[in-house]
Amino acid sequence: MIIIINNHNNNNKNNNNITAFKNGGCTTVLSLLSPPFFSSPPIDVLACIPLIIVKLQYFFGSNLAGKMSERTLDYFLSPSRMKKRDAAEVKWSHAVNSRSRLQEAVTGHTHMIEADIIMKGHDPKEPIMAHPPDTDSDITLQEWLEGVKAHNVGIKLDFKSLEAVSPSVALLEEVLADPSRPVWINADIVSGPGGRARPLEHQAFLSAVTTLPTHTVLSLGWTTGWTAGTDNPGYSWDMVRVMEEICRNLKYPVTFPVRAALLAQSFSQLTWLLQQSDRYSLTVWTSQSDTITLQDLVPYRKHIDISRIYYDLPDCQRTELSLTLADNHLQ
Repeated sequence: MIIIINNHNNNNKNNNNITAFKNGGCTTVLSLLSPPFFSSPPIDVLACIPLIIVKLQYFFGSNLAGKMSERTLDYFLSPSRMKKRDAAEVKWSHAVNSRSRLQEAVTGHTHMIEADIIMKGHDPKEPIMAHPPDTDSDITLQEWLEGVKAHNVGIKLDFKSLEAVSPSVALLEEVLADPSRPVWINADIVSGPGGRARPLEHQAFLSAVTTLPTHTVLSLGWTTGWTAGTDNPGYSWDMVRVMEEICRNLKYPVTFPVRAALLAQSFSQLTWLLQQSDRYSLTVWTSQSDTITLQDLVPYRKHIDISRIYYDLPDCQRTELSLTLADNHLQ
């Protein structure tokens, strides 16, 4: 949306009343500084900006604010942990699927802890922390949640099978009673660029998580692949439209995990996706086998609210990204 307030004659404030709105390819001209929007006599344009915003929200909806409604950043916002609502400052620990990795994560400088959940491959069947092809672990989900409770960290639980979702949701409700703690629930539910893995059936997955509090963040992604030395396709219009249709009526904030190596060829599609709701954000991730050009992330940083794009990257790449953004005056 483009908003232009024209001032044709500084000596006549009555001429300050034409505002043009460009939305979806259509341009509408409204006289916002005249009744019924403003009372006489006319008021200075700058003084009216808060009221103008209210009127714009009336016409176009609250999405104008551009803020994601989830509370992840607010949880960490403090002089000692995070000084501004910048999602790039969130630090991640990955694949925290063992007792030793959990201890390392909760005693370090991590904000968000990511772990994978499967059902144990033998009796007693219960959710455990492991990534396929592993079928066993030295820590169950219940033990893992108990280990997290005493620490001010957020959690991201990545589900690899539908079988593990319902029993895990029951444990989450029982163990994590703190309503302010960030809890993200992740699953790939749509086939994406180069994806060979079968996505989880989205209706079954969403049905299984509907008992979670509405501030829970659903991290809903695409199955993807990347091959060195070839032209890898990005996220197509069909892919993002299918995802938006699935998420449109959800009552939860949604973050879309997107593969960093595919972002250069997906800018138009992903920015369009974010424009559909202020409940949406992006979470950039990468695989160890991927080759990424951090300069490809600069347009996203430049054009997307910094509170709406997370960077779930290894520490070395996070450091390089900070330098790249600083070189482009985007820090």
